[in-house]
Amino acid sequence: IITSLVFLLMVVTFPISGWFALKIVPTYERMIIFRLGRIRAPQGPGVVLLLPFIDHWQRVDLRTRAFNVPPCKLTSKDGAIISMGADIQFRVWDPVLSVMMVKDLIAATRMTAQNAMTKTLGKKSLREIQVEKLRIGEQLLLEINDMTKSWGLEVDRVELIMEAVLQPPRENLVGPLATVPPVPGLEGLDGTIQQLAAHFFSSTLALAGSGTGAPEAADSVETVNEVEPPTAPLLAAAGSTRRKPSADELLSAVEPVLSEALVGQVGASYQVDIALPSGARSTYFIDLSSKLRGCCVGGSGRAGRGVPEGSPDVVLEVAEKDLQDLFLGDLRPLSAYMSGRLQVKGDLHLALKLEELVKAMKQRR
Repeated sequence: IITSLVFLLMVVTFPISGWFALKIVPTYERMIIFRLGRIRAPQGPGVVLLLPFIDHWQRVDLRTRAFNVPPCKLTSKDGAIISMGADIQFRVWDPVLSVMMVKDLIAATRMTAQNAMTKTLGKKSLREIQVEKLRIGEQLLLEINDMTKSWGLEVDRVELIMEAVLQPPRENLVGPLATVPPVPGLEGLDGTIQQLAAHFFSSTLALAGSGTGAPEAADSVETVNEVEPPTAPLLAAAGSTRRKPSADELLSAVEPVLSEALVGQVGASYQVDIALPSGARSTYFIDLSSKLRGCCVGGSGRAGRGVPEGSPDVVLEVAEKDLQDLFLGDLRPLSAYMSGRLQVKGDLHLALKLEELVKAMKQRR
């Protein structure tokens, strides 16, 4: 009855109603119409009649479209960290499914492609990714289509784009990470979780990758103490209790290890924003750049409270507890970044060079 009344109203008010009720659909589009909430068959190409007030419509483009997957950090099978993106071309083959099954086609397909890319590249070594990029793209094409065919779209092309190699592969890490002997407390981990765990236990993996298999090697792993308490002046001991140094004490321990050699190895300036347990924030700087700002002695770098003169190369955001673990050698910069405990603004490669400062502090102790 409602449809009949609307149609009658449109006839009575014609030709004025014709300006609103008649739509022209080009050959490369289809129009999906919901009449009183119910979907109708795709309309077009040509002239399509819409009933005012009760029809809601949506155009669907059947042409090939493209989008890109933003570069994201991935860990390969051999421990390399790469920044990898992709260009993807797709087209809609079923307009009804594309409207009914998913709200945002590009966003949903981009997320699906990114998940498939992370899962597939995590099983490949860096050399395999570089040499077999086309074959991996074809494999991703099939995997993405398996997941998106129910949405009424088909992916026509996947082109992988390697932005940069953030960390080279480990030469002594052979075979997939799942074959590495389990680390105590992490048994049963595989895939991406095992790869992340590998960063925290690099010494264990190095021994496993050497392939000696000797009982002495296993004993050496058990007796290594990776969190050996630092000696004074980093720690102020009261009796037998251990106290971790504050941010100011850490800064005092950094200044004696600054040298020209360290500036040559690092060559960057850092601004460190520290979140204190009280909720306040404190800012420090460590200038190890080759073009030192201000007054310094012998070009050996400098450190202090506040922001560096000029723009820092890298801005680090970290909690005070995590900063203590970093400077005491209990936590590696890469592991802190991968776990989200260290936020980096700037060049990640320069941020990871902070480990050279940590090594210098350990040698001094």
